[in-house]
Amino acid sequence: MKSKASIGGHPIHPILIPFPIGLLVFSLIADLIYLWQGGLLWESYIAFYTLSAGIIGMAVAAIPGFIDWLTLTDPKVVPVANWHARVNIITLFVFIASFYLRTTSGATWIAGLTTLPIILSIIGVIGLGIAGWLGGELVFRHGVAVNTQTETAPEKPEAHRHIRAA
Repeated sequence: MKSKASIGGHPIHPILIPFPIGLLVFSLIADLIYLWQGGLLWESYIAFYTLSAGIIGMAVAAIPGFIDWLTLTDPKVVPVANWHARVNIITLFVFIASFYLRTTSGATWIAGLTTLPIILSIIGVIGLGIAGWLGGELVFRHGVAVNTQTETAPEKPEAHRHIRAA
């Protein structure tokens, strides 16, 4: 099943997802360093800004994912894709809640529960893992956004000669 949201035959969604995943996981790591060592730099700047960039990246990566989701027709694939989308949407809102609670407006809601945004980030990273596993199921088990052999260029026999010679 070829991706509809692609550039030069390469699906865009898998190109974009490493950035928000890395940023959101690093935001949690910065939170944990803050809990362990203290220092407002980790919580107020590093965790806050990597979390905000991760949320933006997650929303951007969702656009080509949504385009691909709209074009799915295989009855075996659609339920997995639906769960992948649901988990990602829930995870995005968990991270948005964590972000909001770190702002001045959100901080008034949690007076005294300063670890709540960190707990939400832990839940969000778990959600990323589940969504990633479901995305892996779509690609590796069902072949979503993978070109079939007939869609790829034919192999060149001389390539095999070079491999055998080495």
